[in-house]
Amino acid sequence: MTDLDIAEVAQRAGVPASTLRFYEEKGLIASNGRRGLRRQYDAGVLERLALIALGRTAGFSLDEIAQMFVPDGPPRIDRQVLAAKAEELDRSIRELGALRDSLRHAAACSAPSHLECPTFRRLLEGAVSGAVARPAKRAPRSP
Repeated sequence: MTDLDIAEVAQRAGVPASTLRFYEEKGLIASNGRRGLRRQYDAGVLERLALIALGRTAGFSLDEIAQMFVPDGPPRIDRQVLAAKAEELDRSIRELGALRDSLRHAAACSAPSHLECPTFRRLLEGAVSGAVARPAKRAPRSP
């Protein structure tokens, strides 16, 4: 199989070359060496990058994703970890849906003031008590 130049991998994967170098430093991907000053990768790196992108989209940290990869061989993706992440996403969807519905109500409410709207008051009370979900802070994206 032909090696791919770092620029070609970056273009095909839709990430900057700096991200590829960062992933390599973290041990998520490995280059096959260099041709001149440019890193070369096996074409299989594209599948690994797709798995990383999917994991990041699902909310996994790079460290969690790294645990799914073994040095030589296919990824070890724990089905229980996937199920737990799906449950976490379900909770977030429910919380965000309730928040969305409350905001829509407040936007259309006929009360003279938002502070006179019982639904908006419950939303305020939930925000103070922590019952209203704040968006989860994600680990910063790699360069």
